[in-house]
Amino acid sequence: MDIATLESQETRLVLPRFTEDQALSLGLALIEAARGRLPIAIDIRTPDRTLFHISMRGASAINDRWALRKSNLVFAFGASSMLTTLRLRDRGETLAYHGLPEGEFALSGGSVPIRVAGAGLIAAVTVSGLPEMEDHALAVQALGALV
Repeated sequence: MDIATLESQETRLVLPRFTEDQALSLGLALIEAARGRLPIAIDIRTPDRTLFHISMRGASAINDRWALRKSNLVFAFGASSMLTTLRLRDRGETLAYHGLPEGEFALSGGSVPIRVAGAGLIAAVTVSGLPEMEDHALAVQALGALV
């Protein structure tokens, strides 16, 4: 996946609204999509609270921590963790270059911004436990069903 493709995805993935009920539906859809692709953690949160979280069978606290670090990257840069990771790698930049500690932020795909038309970035949906491109694709697939 390349930067232009990821940018196009983000332009397309803008919702007319996003409610707590939709967060639950999105989380449940991700559980169904993830069956057989375990172990993963699924997290949907705003910058200040969790709307949905599950660590599926076989997932560990490490997966939970990765999910938080990936979503922190989304909120810091306003783009998916995969897009930010590729942009920074392309420019030869690190988290330290931006003053961000690796213990709180992760350069790894799997967290996707939830944007609402007229409101912008309001939440992030994150998958952790698969290879980063698969984490990203799973989150995009589920979020795309809401558009």
